[in-house]
Amino acid sequence: MNATRAQSDLAEPLRNDIRLLGRYLGTVIQACEGKRVFDTIETLRRSAVRFRREGRQDDGELMQQRVKQLRGSDPNLVARAFGYFLQLYNIAEDRDQNRNQRARALDDTAPAPGSLRHAIDLLGSQGVPPQRIRSLLADACVMPVLTAHPTEVQRKSTLDEHRDIAALIAQRDQPLTAEEAEEIDAALLGHIDTLWQTRMLRYTRLTVADEIENALSYYRSTFLSAVPRLYGDLARLLTPDSKHPFAPPPAPLEPFLRMGSWIGGDRDGNPNVDADTLELAVLRQATVLFEHYLGQVHALSTELSITRLLINASDELRQLAEASGDTSPHRRDEPYRRALLGIYARLAATARTLIGRELARRTPLPAEPYAHPQELARDLAVVADSLAQNNGAPIAKLRLTGLQQAIEVFGFHLATLDLRQSSDVHERVLTELFARAGHPEAYDQLDEEARVALLRQELATGRPLASPWIEYSDETTRELGVLRAAAAARARFGKPAVRQTIVSHTETLSDLLEVLVLQKETGLIDPASPQPEDGLMVVPLFETIPDLERGPAIMAAWLDLPEVSARVRLAQGQTQEVMLGYSDSNKDGGYLTSNWALYRAERELVDVFRARKVRLRLFHGRGGSVGRGGGSSFDAILAQPPGTVAGQLRLTEQGEVIQTKYKDAEIGRRNLELLVSAVLESSLAQQPAARQAEDAHMAHHGQTMDFLSEAAQRSYRELVYETPGFSEYFFASTPILEIADLNIGSRPASRKQGQRIDDLRAIPWGFSWAQCRLMLTGWYGVGSALEAYLEQGAPGAPRSKRARLAQLREMAQEWPAFRSLLSNMEMVLAKSDLAIASRYAMLVPQRRVRERIFGAISEEHGRTLAMLKQVNQRELLADNPALAASLRERFAYIDPLNYLQIDLIRRHRAAQRRPDATPDPRVPRAIHLTINGIAAGLRNSG
Repeated sequence: MNATRAQSDLAEPLRNDIRLLGRYLGTVIQACEGKRVFDTIETLRRSAVRFRREGRQDDGELMQQRVKQLRGSDPNLVARAFGYFLQLYNIAEDRDQNRNQRARALDDTAPAPGSLRHAIDLLGSQGVPPQRIRSLLADACVMPVLTAHPTEVQRKSTLDEHRDIAALIAQRDQPLTAEEAEEIDAALLGHIDTLWQTRMLRYTRLTVADEIENALSYYRSTFLSAVPRLYGDLARLLTPDSKHPFAPPPAPLEPFLRMGSWIGGDRDGNPNVDADTLELAVLRQATVLFEHYLGQVHALSTELSITRLLINASDELRQLAEASGDTSPHRRDEPYRRALLGIYARLAATARTLIGRELARRTPLPAEPYAHPQELARDLAVVADSLAQNNGAPIAKLRLTGLQQAIEVFGFHLATLDLRQSSDVHERVLTELFARAGHPEAYDQLDEEARVALLRQELATGRPLASPWIEYSDETTRELGVLRAAAAARARFGKPAVRQTIVSHTETLSDLLEVLVLQKETGLIDPASPQPEDGLMVVPLFETIPDLERGPAIMAAWLDLPEVSARVRLAQGQTQEVMLGYSDSNKDGGYLTSNWALYRAERELVDVFRARKVRLRLFHGRGGSVGRGGGSSFDAILAQPPGTVAGQLRLTEQGEVIQTKYKDAEIGRRNLELLVSAVLESSLAQQPAARQAEDAHMAHHGQTMDFLSEAAQRSYRELVYETPGFSEYFFASTPILEIADLNIGSRPASRKQGQRIDDLRAIPWGFSWAQCRLMLTGWYGVGSALEAYLEQGAPGAPRSKRARLAQLREMAQEWPAFRSLLSNMEMVLAKSDLAIASRYAMLVPQRRVRERIFGAISEEHGRTLAMLKQVNQRELLADNPALAASLRERFAYIDPLNYLQIDLIRRHRAAQRRPDATPDPRVPRAIHLTINGIAAGLRNSG
């Protein structure tokens, strides 16, 4: 499959990599499938490239005609070919980003924005000393949280091949002999051949256990090495004298960057998650971690061959060696090896105790397990200190310091597992518990005031509400079981194993109090203790537009409760977390309104928390697509209202974004660095000036944004919720029904059976619009809002249209929040294609419905493009030629997949409507292959 470039403005190294990988893919296809199939794919590819390069309509028609002629296994082969090429394109593009990043790093004159060095230099130029940065980090929490939301369509087997291919492409950049280059190219061909002969899709739906293992693969490939390395880089930047070659390595930093997970604890809408999956998740996380620790300590025991015959060792190190129980005469003069053999033995005993099976690679010495990670850390500190005292600091930097930092960060648990459940489930459980306990009134029939009073009374009561002698419903039994499993996990692996329980659809104060009562019933909170020092932090999730508007008042009432205030102070370090949902707020109110509601909620929450002297930690439920809060995390953090970060940030990493950001240690470290750098800059850079500028923006432009938000929401909801036939249009014109059958996650696509937009989950909602190249969730309503503001004005707006346009341009240039909103929308619009979307619209059988709704969408799309051009004063992506070039190249390979998907959906649905038809199982498989390929090509579509 030749990768002829559609444009000449791709970087030469990237273009060469794309050509090479495309050529090898073509070689493999021709060898495996024959010349006829290769020629079919190549002819289709050339038509698509010409169409994108020259824009000739006859090439587009020819491409559509050739797709319709595909029969038998050809649609599957074509879909696989284009899908695999786009995957290889992604590998080449990621390699090019690493290449460019390294080139910037080698250019010592100016560190790149987003790097740790740039952040430290920036803060230093503003008078922020290293000690202040350390002080912030000592209390900071920066946590990417991996979730299993189903938008990652690639199998783990495929991702493993991607890593191997990426490593080989990186090797080709090095100076090579002819033989070495030939060997690498042969290996590349072998891996691409393996990729082609590997099944692209899953035949069965993922289980929660599968999702747990998929997530853990990123720890092995990325996090366990990248996280300690990032800490080491930051420690060196904050410790200038550590550059002396024999200076002791900087002490491990306080753990501020940690990892989180929802996989195995997120029950909201997923009936497959229960106490068993929670226990499995915690156990498998610890297993992976102990395997890593044991491997590292084993390696240290072989590497530290230092003899006391040549150099001294500290008294503490010698005592550790003697206590190890190692009596081998071969190691009598090697105290470090003996000490590490003892550490290895204790670590192996700890793994046996906590995990219940042997993980040691070698038969360890008899030893007592470590009671907690701090004991292990102290033993390793003895080794490090002895090395530093005896000219061994360079030796410690080889492996030991990274392991020490890893233990500080990962403990014995690896990642904090969150619990999540919907408030209506908690309500049903409490209703049953109160009823079975003989409460005279049904809990779910009480008003809010009565609920709060009853729940607070129950919290103050020592006796249990749930009885072991009563048989409860399956739902109640399952919920109580999950919380009891969380208590057991914390007792076994430490409190960091499970810290938060998130309440989806938080709408009232009682929604939060219910979870405290359930914790009391399951051993997470000791009702007899006068000091509330234990339990999980109850985290509200405000998702819809009304929830976001109510959120600050709910949190004020929550923090004002004496029992909650005491818990926040004693058990939570005067910190309370609030989660904000991007997906549901977008589905509820559209792109602009969602972003503005989130922004206003954040500002109001800052005021609520500041008045009560409680630290606010925001948890951003971001997804991959812009409609779900996607886009650059670095820019998004810097665009947050001043005071909302302050060293505290958690955010979800979901679907294909996990693979994009964390596929290997180099890319993963870069993305973690962007995250930490953004938090440092947002928390410490020019705070008074930033707050003053933000207050000025709100004073001058707040009413304008209110108007734009209201107008955009009205336009969006008129289309989605008030237009007759819209639901039928959506389910017919997008591959939502086929996505629901794709085995990409354990969670159902819809909350209920049927075809109602209200019941559809926000994630497949956005994913479907991306597949048909409309990306409606990332722009619809914005054009109408901007046009209405320019034409009509608003209260407090400038009088003339020209002045209003000047105001919008000023907002786009000077206000980070508005600039980020427009920038993300611009990326979405650049990926949309109305011509292709119109072909999806033809799948809608009702002509009037199709023409009316697609006509409205098309009109709004054109309006939004025109308004964006006016405000930005430039063409789409004119300020980002690299992205524009990449998209132009990609579209030539995405377009055929869209054409093929449309034709296959038409065939598949027609066959389903004919009762006498014999379905061809290859057709739905081919549809799923196109979904895979389009997602790979668009990248952040989930």
